[in-house]
Amino acid sequence: MSGVLKIIVAMCIWGSLGVFVKNISLESFEIAFLRAVIASVVVGAIVLIKNNKKEVDNEEQKYSKKSFSILILSGVLIGFNWVLLFQSYEYTTISNATLSYYFAPVIVVFLSPFILKEKFTLKVGVSVISAMLGLFLIVNSQSSAAIGNFNHAKGISIALGAACLYATVVMLNKYIQDIDDYERTFIQLFSAAIVLLPFIIYRNDLVIKDSKSLILILILGVVHTGVAYCLYFSAIKEIKAQTTALLSYTDPVSAIFFSVVFLSEPLSIMQIIGGSIILISAFIAERTSKEKIQMES
Repeated sequence: MSGVLKIIVAMCIWGSLGVFVKNISLESFEIAFLRAVIASVVVGAIVLIKNNKKEVDNEEQKYSKKSFSILILSGVLIGFNWVLLFQSYEYTTISNATLSYYFAPVIVVFLSPFILKEKFTLKVGVSVISAMLGLFLIVNSQSSAAIGNFNHAKGISIALGAACLYATVVMLNKYIQDIDDYERTFIQLFSAAIVLLPFIIYRNDLVIKDSKSLILILILGVVHTGVAYCLYFSAIKEIKAQTTALLSYTDPVSAIFFSVVFLSEPLSIMQIIGGSIILISAFIAERTSKEKIQMES
């Protein structure tokens, strides 16, 4: 399988995430916890297999205290990021939640001048303003704040909260270097499971009532995390970063497609326009960030 096809398959898997979550009869905390636990086992097994195949370098990987602390913190944020994203699916459509979640690259570029001491350029300003315009069109396209089982304003706000957490994870990862992608992912997933465990114990609501939810949870952990990460990490070593960034937009496009086809969720022309503006803004933001990295290297 070519690198491009691996990326597309991984993004389509992630794009179907909302459809699976919507059909699991558990709350967002429990879904996020089980996903983290199952994924930790899968990715942990992959790390063990990879390490056993190493023939030359038998020295143990040593992490600095700073890198290890950042990894754990990013794992904690990933856990709550999943909780918020899954929670947003309960209040708004998958399309709205996904497009709002894709505010993350814009947030990263907007905060970079303040946190990473990068320059605030015209491109950055345009991408941020354009993304805000796109979000306004999406929110404004809803005829009421609460329609049927939806409360779009609340759902979009929660998805934006998830985007802020993910943007923080992205920025934290910039401080982590020379650590294998799979090992990094395992530590983050394991940290996510550990930080969510007290909430699961306190809530005492981890009861899988039907076999359908059990199967979907297993797929969520094994396929949506284990398999998808394997495809993604093996592909990014084969193709250019710009190609990876471009193909990553298969994720929100497929998420919208799956939500319309399998859940019959509504999609208005204003949502399409607003979503397109957000995705274009996010692409500009990511492209700007990558250009800075290339200039500095």
